Amino acid sequence: MPEARLFGVAGIFGEPCRLLEAVARLKASGWERLQAYTPYPVRGLEGALDVKRSPLAGTVLAMALAGTALAWLMQWWMNGVDYPTVVGGKDPRSWQALVPIMFEVMVLFSCLTAALGMLFLFNRLPRFGHPVLEAGLGRFTTRDKFALVVEAGAAAFDAEAARRALREAGAETLMNIPVPAPAFVGLRGLLRLAAAGGALAAAGGAGMYWLIKLWPVLPPMSHMLVQPRLDAQMSSAFFADGRGMRPPAEGSVARGRLAEALVSSRTAAGLAAPLPVTPAVLMAGRRAFERTCVVCHGPVADGTSLLTPAYGAVPANLQARKFLAYSDGMIYERILRGHNAMPGYAWALDDDRRWAVVRYLRALQRAQHAKESDLP
Repeated sequence: MPEARLFGVAGIFGEPCRLLEAVARLKASGWERLQAYTPYPVRGLEGALDVKRSPLAGTVLAMALAGTALAWLMQWWMNGVDYPTVVGGKDPRSWQALVPIMFEVMVLFSCLTAALGMLFLFNRLPRFGHPVLEAGLGRFTTRDKFALVVEAGAAAFDAEAARRALREAGAETLMNIPVPAPAFVGLRGLLRLAAAGGALAAAGGAGMYWLIKLWPVLPPMSHMLVQPRLDAQMSSAFFADGRGMRPPAEGSVARGRLAEALVSSRTAAGLAAPLPVTPAVLMAGRRAFERTCVVCHGPVADGTSLLTPAYGAVPANLQARKFLAYSDGMIYERILRGHNAMPGYAWALDDDRRWAVVRYLRALQRAQHAKESDLP
């Protein structure tokens, strides 16, 4: 075979130690373009061949870090800046909730970089074959033999000298590896591949459609509309009390405003008024107090009723020490639910007005029990 058509010359060795010795001998003789093919990793072979570390790992690491940073930035902007949503009282910009998506995008960037970098950047793939494989060397190196190939390269190549060097290094068998003729996929082949791919996609889609159509509840095709669920007020045999709706976990801490249905004499003790002490809030509380409360509790909330003695009831003196010790939530709960002869005012006052009344009542109590330090 003409030497210009050779990819290289291969020598077959029976033992890995013979291969390592041959590599060292050929390197010392000045042969540089050497490549080994073994059925399993041989310790020390990479160092003997001066195999450089592939830049693929560093590229994958860089893109993994870029994907992680991009995922964090995307979620931070959407959840914490553009459309912040508080879930369970947690900070919308907390990084802990962003970790799953950061991990997924990191894996996506890493896999794409590894695949595309190997195919198009480092290995210059796709290729339909390799001269070493097409020459049949794989029938030796995939079983129990070790091959060392002296590649021709672009410069002038002395095949006879390469065969002589391999024979002197102890090669049991010598093989010439030709450069295969370039293989091109013609238009007809491309059309056949496209037709086959289209047929497979159509068959798969049609098969999945009829599979879901004929067996709609076959796992994992169970529809979400028919999954077990509990509506409000439904019973449940899963819980000992038979109720589907569950109370809040014992010891739960309310954040922000507690729903009216959850406000009770037990939960109200720990609530504080969420509205700030501003002239607008105090004025709104004064108007609501004068409209609903002053008739019984009096203008300064000391229990001096504006009604005649025929009224008969004894309104509470909200200036008493007992009510001074009440928390904001306890006063709010009395306005919401009522107490004794006093009815609840949930129907007359919305949530903000009830809290505004609490703030105004605190101002009245402070005014009636002013300290010397309150004076200018």
